[in-house]
Amino acid sequence: MDSVALKPVLLFLSHRIPYPPNKGDKIRSFHLLKYLSAKYRIFLAAFIDDPADWQHTERLSQWCEQTHFLQLNQKLGKFRSLKGFLTGEPLTLPYYFDADMAAWVSEVMTHETVENILVFSSAMAQYAQGERFRDTNKIIDFVDVDSDKWRQYAEKKNWPMNWVYRREARQLLIYEREIAASFSASLLVSSTEADLFKKLAPESADKISYCSNGVDIAEFDPAVEFSNPFPDPGPHIVFTGAMDYWPNEDAVVWFVTEVFPAARTEWPDLKFHIVGSRPSEKVMALTKFDGVEVTGRVPDVRPYICNAAAVVAPMRIARGIQNKVLEAMAMGKPVIVSPMGLEGIDAEHGKEVLIAREAQDYIESLKQVISGDKSQIGSHARGKILSDFSWANTLPKIDQWLI
Repeated sequence: MDSVALKPVLLFLSHRIPYPPNKGDKIRSFHLLKYLSAKYRIFLAAFIDDPADWQHTERLSQWCEQTHFLQLNQKLGKFRSLKGFLTGEPLTLPYYFDADMAAWVSEVMTHETVENILVFSSAMAQYAQGERFRDTNKIIDFVDVDSDKWRQYAEKKNWPMNWVYRREARQLLIYEREIAASFSASLLVSSTEADLFKKLAPESADKISYCSNGVDIAEFDPAVEFSNPFPDPGPHIVFTGAMDYWPNEDAVVWFVTEVFPAARTEWPDLKFHIVGSRPSEKVMALTKFDGVEVTGRVPDVRPYICNAAAVVAPMRIARGIQNKVLEAMAMGKPVIVSPMGLEGIDAEHGKEVLIAREAQDYIESLKQVISGDKSQIGSHARGKILSDFSWANTLPKIDQWLI
């Protein structure tokens, strides 16, 4: 008998196509998918929110027996989400509901013996609820406590959006608790995140665990040489991330307005490179500051990290683990990071990273890096990643929850 046919079926539902692994959630979902494909016949359904990702759909066939992708119309999704005000549900659910997606899941459940369902993000749990799923082993990878992220958003916004975000935080937490109670297990990205969710959903605490993110340590290797993308000596500092994501936008806007001008008085040739796809209007407006470059999408972030004096991650809104921090540490690069940006990593200040809280902290940390006082911090950072954050070490933890 074909060995592939002996593998049990796993239905994998993701709010975003898990390829290419070029942003936080896609990095995690891709490595989970790749790892699980060795043991399961994967039936994958996912939305595509970036038209550029359609070119990658065929690539996923090497890990999946069957795939189903739908374009996520974000304007239509926002209109659909208004339904939540009438039903009392979180706006996230109607935003991600699609009858075609539900029909495909029903078709798979009808024709396949589905023993395991892995739901990636709370928005997709609605496709695995109901009587027909009662006897199926269902795992939810929340990744982060999204309801708490909405709470943080509310604190940064003015009326009426702060009211909308507070409502979303409240209603989404109700839904997250409902999912946790009805699913076999709930996973999060770190012990810190899992501990928070246990406090928010104490009735399901015994089913809440975590599976840490990892880094491809061969891909993000300081021994690999890259051509220098910077046209002048600098020094250069870098921020990486999807630049239409509000926490990233908030971080770079704060850094450029509150830190960078003072840093330029210390080092007139200092350059700050904001590297990431789909920069918002607020991000693009930062180029009016001397020394600030916004690259937009680049084929590879590693040359920028490799040739920078330091990577900064001044996150003021965050949940979970910041992949940008893990990747820079893996490449042996000094990382100057806020406490929120370091959540779940447990790196030692002054040895493996430099933690900065206020604007002056970033200036002092840059002085240490540029002067060479912290020349060993990169190698210590790489060591931390090798010991705690390789995918080979983190992924097997999910096995205990699957059948």
